[in-house]
This record gives sequence, C-alpha cells and structure tokens, in this order.
Amino acid sequence: MNFVLPQNNADAKVDGILKLAVMAVGGQGGGVLASWIEATARAQGYACQTTSVAGVAQRTGSTIYYIEMAPQSGNAPVFALAPSAGDVDVMLAAEMMEVGRAVMRGFVTPDRTTLIGSTHRALAVSEKTMPGDGIANAPEVQAAAELAAQRLILADMDRLATDQGSVISASIFGALAGSEALPFPRAAYEEAIRASGKGVEASLRAFDAGYTAARDGIAAPERQAKPAPRKITGPATQLREWEGLLARVHTLPEPVQEMVEAGLAKVVDFQDCAYGSLYLDRLAQVLKDDTAERNYELGTVAAKYIANAMAYDDIIRVADLKTRATRTARIDAEMGKTDAHVLQLTEYFHPRAEEIAGLLPAALGARTQANPARMARLDKWFGKGRRLRTDSLRAFVMLHVLGGLKGYRLRTYRHQLEVAHLEAWLKACAAPAQYDLRVELFKNRRLIKGYSDTHARGLSKFDRVMEMVHVLDGRPDAAEWMARLREAALQDPEGKALDGAIKTVKSFASN
Repeated sequence: MNFVLPQNNADAKVDGILKLAVMAVGGQGGGVLASWIEATARAQGYACQTTSVAGVAQRTGSTIYYIEMAPQSGNAPVFALAPSAGDVDVMLAAEMMEVGRAVMRGFVTPDRTTLIGSTHRALAVSEKTMPGDGIANAPEVQAAAELAAQRLILADMDRLATDQGSVISASIFGALAGSEALPFPRAAYEEAIRASGKGVEASLRAFDAGYTAARDGIAAPERQAKPAPRKITGPATQLREWEGLLARVHTLPEPVQEMVEAGLAKVVDFQDCAYGSLYLDRLAQVLKDDTAERNYELGTVAAKYIANAMAYDDIIRVADLKTRATRTARIDAEMGKTDAHVLQLTEYFHPRAEEIAGLLPAALGARTQANPARMARLDKWFGKGRRLRTDSLRAFVMLHVLGGLKGYRLRTYRHQLEVAHLEAWLKACAAPAQYDLRVELFKNRRLIKGYSDTHARGLSKFDRVMEMVHVLDGRPDAAEWMARLREAALQDPEGKALDGAIKTVKSFASN
C-alpha cells in the first residue's frame, strides 16, 4: 500500500543533507542495503557516511544503519553518527515490527519522513515465549505508521524478494528507488547492485519487484478460499481408523465440526487414532451441555483447547518435530539452500530435571521426582543444556529414535501428570452453572504452552487463575473477571499484573 500526507517544505536548517535509517533484523542484509545506498550516492557525486548500531540479541540482532549524504562541495560536511528523533528523511524497515519500532522511537514524523517497510513477520523471542498468543498486532502498527509518516509504502518485501530467488535487501532497495525519495535515477541504483558482483541477476529481479510495488502499489490480497482437505496417506488399517473418526466428527453439530476436525488431526498426529478417539469422547461430554442458541460456542472453544492440552510438548514431541522432513525442507527454503550449499543446523535443548523425570516410566518417574538427591543429579547432568548438530548423523539418529517413542509415551510419568491435570481442568470447567464462565475457563488453557521453563511458568499462572473460580462463581460478572485475570497473566511475563488482578478478585470475598 502507498499512503501519502500533504507535503511540507523541507527544513532549511537541513541544508541539503539527506538522512536515511535502516532498521533490520540480523541476517536480512541490512548492511548490504546500506552499502548499496552509499555506493549509489557516491557514484552520483554525493559525500556519504554510513554507521551502524547493533541492537540486542533478541530477534536475531536488531540493528540500525544510519546514512547521511550531501552533494559534494568545497567544504567536507560533518555528518552525525546516529539518527535523532524527528530528523530522518527516509526510514527503511525490513519487518513489520521494525516499522513499529521506528515509529515508537520517533524517527518517523509526518512533516518529512518517507517510511518504506515490509509487512511480513519474523517473530521476536519475546513473542514466542509470551504465555498464550504473544504475537504483536500488525494492523495496529500499520495504523500508527499511517499517522506518523508523511509518506508510507508498505508491501511484503520478503515475498517479493524470495519469489525472485533473492533477499529482502534487494526489494527494499528497489522500493527506495521507486519512491523517488532520493534524487537519483533508477539506473544508478541498478549499477550499485551490478558493482557488488554477487547474485546480480536475482537481486535485479527483486529490485524491479520492489520498484514496481513502490510506484504502482500492491492491491490487498484477495481472501483465500478454504484450502482443500489434505490428502491423508498411510497403511490401510490406520486409514480406516481415521475415516471412522472423521465419520464421528460429521455427526456433531455443524458449527463445531471445523474446529473439531482440526483438533482431531493435531491429537492423532501427536499420538495415534486411539488417542484421537479419546479426544472425541472427552469433547462429547462437553457438547452434552452445549446449545444451538449460543451457536455451540462452548463446544468450539473446548474442541480447540482440549486438543492443545492432549498434544502437550514433552521431550518426545520436541524431538519428533525437530527431525521431520517437512521441517528440514522448510528451513532449506527459508535459508535459500541449493545443492551447492551445506547447511549446518544446531539445536539447543534445555530440559529441566522435571522433563527428564517425566520421561521415565510412571512409577519410577514419581519416585525420582520425590527424591531431591536424584533431581539434583538430573539437574546437574542436564541443567546446562545441550547443543546438538542435527545435520550430523549421530545427533539426528538420537533425536529421531527419541521422537519415535510414541508407543511408550502413554506409560511415562509426564503423561500421568498431564492426564491428571487435564481431568481436573475439565471437571473445573463443568462445575459452574454460568455458560459464559465455562467458556472462559476453557480459554484459560491459552496460558500453557511450550516445554521446560516456558511450560512451568505458564502452568503456574494457569493454576493461579483457575483458583479464582470459587471466588467468582455465582457473580453476574464472573466471566468478565475471569477474562481479565487471564489477560493480566498474558500481558505481563513477570506476573505483577496478575498479582494485582488476583488481589482485586479476592477483595470480592471479603466484602
């Protein structure tokens, strides 16, 4: 999309100096983009200076590249080393949250800044580890950018580049040329790419795609039709079991079928068809109390979160996912790997002592976890984490064998704990008479995700929120307050917001 505010006259104090900033994530070629801009400016008779400021390690190293340029004159200009709020002519952001970061830091202003950004997402570490769905809201970022920038150019620069076999720096460079924010002809930009001598043809194609996007804009993508059902293949016996499960799904109320089928697929992928049948049995108990008057909201929510609870992330699951061929193919595609490349992949595992004890047979695992000395030894052996090169045969085979222990999983101590926790949760969800409160209790499962420390933190918050049911049950605003408790737990990893919300709820009991 292209969005333009009325143009204002340039600040006379700038005195011909053009100021650009590039905000990118490590690995996206922000340095290459900055060098192309500098090369273009120098070839056009401009004095130019480029600096970089490394960011924190999250998001694989967010960085800021800052470029100042001015026409050559008798006196050498003195350039600044870093951007200042309200003093940037062109801002280039290589990811949607980088767009937001540029706006938040005041680099984008409606009186002068052309903002060129990519709408794709590269999730931050904080987004992945946040309890529940921690993904930042991209539409809100776009709305803020529309208000903040004098001119806004947004497109999926990553897709434009990868479609041409190149990287995002090339398509953003093309968008910069197409914006005409700098007084250089298109040929000058293209010559800078040719002079680099690496991946020239692919980079030029991506450059052209970005140039066209900036000049013509890109129409909003049409809503995609519902994808065709994935073709399931496998042994005839298992296929018959799967078809039998689907037949059960199709007997359920129509509003819940889509969610139930998705949940069923997740549970069967986690374990097997027998486990999927157990999922449908548990869901059937919830649907007994559901009603068409509420469009089966309770059953739909339960279908999602019961599936999530049954497909928990244990060590077996993590190992299975990390050694799947589909994952390897996805990584190869994201990295642009070809037959001429060798990809080295290092996995980091940091299981807690509890995860190791959970992998043991139920009785032995229970005794181990109840023994502080044994747990201390497990923590000593595994607490520092392990790095495994899954591009090597030894590490891959080890994880592949571990991921293939599905048949053993149901006898582990971890499964015993998960079943007990799941049954207690389902019982708690069934207890209140208020329909809305029951819906919110099912939604509380959002708080639990991941494994190891992430799972432990989420589980602790989940238990604290669920404990408030006895205080809220019977109140007309019980569902609203339960949702507030959950959102407080989701928004604050440290739990301070949840502490405050719980104190407020507990005050109800004292009144």
